[in-house]
Amino acid sequence: MKRISQSPTDPDFVQNPYPFYDRVRAIGDFFWWNDYNMACAVSHQTVHAVLRDRRMGRECPAELAPDIPPHLQPFYDVEAHSMLELEPPRHKRLRALVLRAFTSRTIAGLAPDIRALCHKLIDEFPDQPFDLLTAYAQPVPVVIISRLLGVPEDRADDLVRWSNAMVAMYQARRTPQIEEDTIAATNDFVSFMRGYIAKRRKTPTDDLISTLIAAEADGERLSEDELITTCILLLNAGHEATVHTLGNGTKTLLEHGVPEITDASVEEIIRYDPPLHMFTRWVYEDVTIGDHTFKRGDQIACLLAAANRDPVAYPDPNRFDPSRKGAQNTSFGGGIHFCVGAPLARLELKIALEVLFERCPNLALAGTPQYGDVYHFHGLEQLMVRA
Repeated sequence: MKRISQSPTDPDFVQNPYPFYDRVRAIGDFFWWNDYNMACAVSHQTVHAVLRDRRMGRECPAELAPDIPPHLQPFYDVEAHSMLELEPPRHKRLRALVLRAFTSRTIAGLAPDIRALCHKLIDEFPDQPFDLLTAYAQPVPVVIISRLLGVPEDRADDLVRWSNAMVAMYQARRTPQIEEDTIAATNDFVSFMRGYIAKRRKTPTDDLISTLIAAEADGERLSEDELITTCILLLNAGHEATVHTLGNGTKTLLEHGVPEITDASVEEIIRYDPPLHMFTRWVYEDVTIGDHTFKRGDQIACLLAAANRDPVAYPDPNRFDPSRKGAQNTSFGGGIHFCVGAPLARLELKIALEVLFERCPNLALAGTPQYGDVYHFHGLEQLMVRA
C-alpha cells in the first residue's frame, strides 16, 4: 500500500483538499495516510463497500480499547453511550428507540416551521455586508433541532458553543486547550440535559425528549446516561453538519450562478462539497478488500469527499452540475450507521436555500470565503454576503 504524507492542517489542503484526493485516488482503492497512520479508502466503490461490511464497525475491539486519561474521562463517558460509536446489539436498540421518535411524519411536519423561521431570519438581514453563517446557516438547524427535541430556543447560543467545543475533539488541530474547553463544555451540556430530562419526566409534552423517555424496544427503555448522550448526539449532529452544508452550498451556488433549488441540486451540493470528509471503521476479522488484506484491530478511514469526486461514479466529478444524476453520494455514510438525520438535513437544506434565493435574488459574495482549520470536517469560517 503506497504511503503518502499530507498534513490535514496545511493551509492549502484546508482550503482545497480535492486535488489531494484526486492524486491519491489515482494510486488505487487504498493508500496509507502517514499523518493518520491509517489505511484510507478513496474510490466510491470501495468506500461504499467498507461502510456496509459487517466485518467492520465503529466500536473499538475490547482488547484494543485505549486507557482514557482521567482529565478526559467526562467526554468519553458521554461517547460510551453514543449509537454512532456502538455496534449491535446496543446500537440496534438505541437506533430503534430514536427512530420511533424520529419518524418521517414528524420530520415532514417541520416544513412550515422551517419556512417561517427562514423568512423571519431574512427579515432581520442588515443592509450592509454580513456573515450568512451566523445570520442564517447556523440558526436554522440549531433552532429546528432544539424545537424537535423540546429544549428552550433561548439556550441556542449555549448549545452551539457546547457542540462546537465537543466536535473539536475530532479535529486534526486538537490541542490541550481544545481538550480543556471540551471537558468544560461536556460538563455543562450534561448538567443542562440532566436537568431538562428530569423536568420532562415530571411534565412530558409532545417533544422528542419526552418521546425518548417513554419509548421502549424489547421491553427496554433508554437509561439516564443513554438519554443524555442521545440528546447531545442529536443536538450536535443535528446542526453541525447542516451549518457547514448550508454554508458550503450557498458559496457554491453563488460562485456558479445557480439560484434554482431542486432536489437534484440539493443532492449535488451534498456530494460536491460535503461537511464530513472522513469516517473511520475498525476491522473485526481478517478481511481482504481488492488487493489488500486487513487484520482484526486495523482501522480504515473512509474518505467520503474523495469517494464523492470519483470519476468512475461521477462523470467530470469536479464540476458542479445541479442536474446531475448518478450514484448515491457517501456524505451521509452507509450501512447501519447511515445518518439518522438525513431526511431532516435534506428538508432543511431544500427549504432554507429556496427561501434564501427567492427572498434575496441579488445575493452576492462580499469577500473571498475561507474554510476553517477543522478537518476532518470541512466548513467555512464565515460567508460574507450582500443581500
